[in-house]
Amino acid sequence: MLGLGRQELMSALCHIFDQDKVRDDQTTLQSHGCDTTKAYTAAPQAVVFPTTTEQVQALVLLANAHQLSLVPSGGRTGLSGGAVASNNEIVVSFDYMNAIGDVNTIDQTVTVQPGAITQLVQQAAEHAGLYYPVDFASSGSSHIGGNIATNAGGIKVIRYGMTRDWVLGLKVVTGTGAILNLNKGLIKNNTGYDFRHLFIGSEGTLGFIVEATLGLTQPPNNLTAVVLGISSMDGIMNVLQTFQNSITLTAFEFFSESGLSLVTQHGLNRPFDAKAPFYVLLEYEQTADADALVMAAFEQCMENAWVVDGVISQNETQLQTLWALRENLSETCAAYTPYKNDISVKVSDVPTFLAEIDAVIAVGYPDFAIVWWGHIGDGNLHLNILKPEHLTKTDFFDACKRVNKDVFDIVERFGGSVSAEHGVGLLKKEYLHHTRSAADIALMHGVKAVFDPQGIMNPGKMLP
Repeated sequence: MLGLGRQELMSALCHIFDQDKVRDDQTTLQSHGCDTTKAYTAAPQAVVFPTTTEQVQALVLLANAHQLSLVPSGGRTGLSGGAVASNNEIVVSFDYMNAIGDVNTIDQTVTVQPGAITQLVQQAAEHAGLYYPVDFASSGSSHIGGNIATNAGGIKVIRYGMTRDWVLGLKVVTGTGAILNLNKGLIKNNTGYDFRHLFIGSEGTLGFIVEATLGLTQPPNNLTAVVLGISSMDGIMNVLQTFQNSITLTAFEFFSESGLSLVTQHGLNRPFDAKAPFYVLLEYEQTADADALVMAAFEQCMENAWVVDGVISQNETQLQTLWALRENLSETCAAYTPYKNDISVKVSDVPTFLAEIDAVIAVGYPDFAIVWWGHIGDGNLHLNILKPEHLTKTDFFDACKRVNKDVFDIVERFGGSVSAEHGVGLLKKEYLHHTRSAADIALMHGVKAVFDPQGIMNPGKMLP
């Protein structure tokens, strides 16, 4: 710290923030110095809780003056170590910048602060007769700022796209302390470079998001879910094509028998007696002719032996029960110390891709239990490796790094992405070259240097 001792730092921080918004107790340091990733140890020197954009700006200016490192903290639901502070950084938590503005029903927008919880934004839209479609299992705890910083996707991407598709405006504080108001919520704005999109998916490496204007849409009507047991991975693709040719899907998820077995051990019931290697959950809007179209598609899939059995929700309660089979997987696996990877390829490549990864793991790592699930309708797979009881956490994660190399070599060969949803963070930065070219990475460093010339914003993340 250039010219700042410990007491001077705390005094400087208390000059910017209310005293109760500057904390250095171990409980807060540990809780706010990490995300869901279990591979890193939190070691920040302080956590601050801004309440205004001006406070964020003042902190960034202080950090530039004294070469302090800043790490953003949202709901801490990330899985790539993007919110980990392990090297004496200052954590900037947006817990108190959580306001949700009034929904503009004419523009179909809502302006929120970065700490707004995703589910509360969804509810605000619903109360106004509108819909914010970006949704995932962590919507009850994830923050909008973190969603934007990682370009979160989730379960509705097949119809509604990623977070990027719903961000109409951003207010940011860059790594230099400049405040930028990007795109101002406009639908059409052809005035040159759109810096908004540089900050979406930037993982806090360029600056802090302090406000976002989100687009909303009309809500879907009477959603219905179907869970099908699938005989093979090729069968999943055939089922997807068959149903897409018949109806508009709002979701198309898959999970393996190993995943279903886990969640049924923790209080959920199997959807039907028959077992299958894979299962899909598809969701659609109930319309006048939807039932007939769905039954026709189901019968076609049964005739081709792609489907072994299935069940359809008859009401909202059953809809939620079926979704729980998929949505509870992440929380259930957490008890087994999983090593998680979210990867993606083109949808048509999924069967061959998954088979190759399964083969590599089966040969090289026979003691590792594998649980698959994902948003397979958009090519996003979640690979979860569960820690064997005989391995320590350290040895397990070291072994998984070797798995990473094998998996990401296959990802690169298929032209896929090493991160589909949770960003690059610490966990994947050494593998970024498997998805991005050397020229890409050089330009990313160049962009970083423009917005954060002193390298104080979430240092060490994303860029190798």
